[in-house]
Amino acid sequence: MSDAVQVQEISPAHWQVTIDNPPINVFDTAVIEGLGTLLDRIEASEELRVVVFDSADPEFFLAHFDMSGASVEAARGIGPSGLPAISDLLTRLAAAPVLSIAKIRGRARGVGSEFVLACDVRFASRENAVLGQPEVGAGVIPGGGGAERLSHLVGRARALEIIIGADDFDAETAERYGYVNRAIPDAELDSFVDAFACRIASFDRRPIASAKRLVDRVTLPADEHLLESQRAFGATLAWPETQARVAALFRKGLQQPGDLELRFGHHLNGLLAD
Repeated sequence: MSDAVQVQEISPAHWQVTIDNPPINVFDTAVIEGLGTLLDRIEASEELRVVVFDSADPEFFLAHFDMSGASVEAARGIGPSGLPAISDLLTRLAAAPVLSIAKIRGRARGVGSEFVLACDVRFASRENAVLGQPEVGAGVIPGGGGAERLSHLVGRARALEIIIGADDFDAETAERYGYVNRAIPDAELDSFVDAFACRIASFDRRPIASAKRLVDRVTLPADEHLLESQRAFGATLAWPETQARVAALFRKGLQQPGDLELRFGHHLNGLLAD
């Protein structure tokens, strides 16, 4: 498995998965490959009940997709579900017969936000979590299920606010909107999630899988909608206005530690006016 995705087996029923992809946990080829191997293991396990995802970087849970172009080939690969890699990973995660929990510290934007949306449950640090879908402000659109999953969770109007507004959302606002389950004081987040995960790990696997399957019938987006979104995202990368915005973002420090990545939503306002 890629070093960017590290697994600790707390018990056969309870795994802890840490994203560690310096400098800012960009969703790149290493993360795609690591998550693919992880999903293979999750689907093969007959004892697993719950998987908790967190980050080794307290400032970035998963920053966003790698916009350098170096990860495009990995993202276009077709996964076991028949969908392109990112949609494949997130679809398989959402449909896995175990409970997935995102323990969010730091920023989860773009496909990082789409990853936590594909998890079954989201608990966020009240002080240190930031979520957002900034794609429109960068000249592209959400391509990994953000539009579909957000719309179901928060409703049409708030989904449009989040996606077209392309701004950052703190944990308390995200909780109020339904973007996350709970915003929890940072000092209490680890113990809360650990206790919740251990509780789930103590239950039998079959009722967990059966209950999740029943909920999934009416909550998961259709594969054809996910495929349409990913194709549309790919098409936007060729737009000249998109290329101008992405170039401006790299000049400002995209994918490097610094103020641009810490306050992404702020910097999108009037991006090309500078």
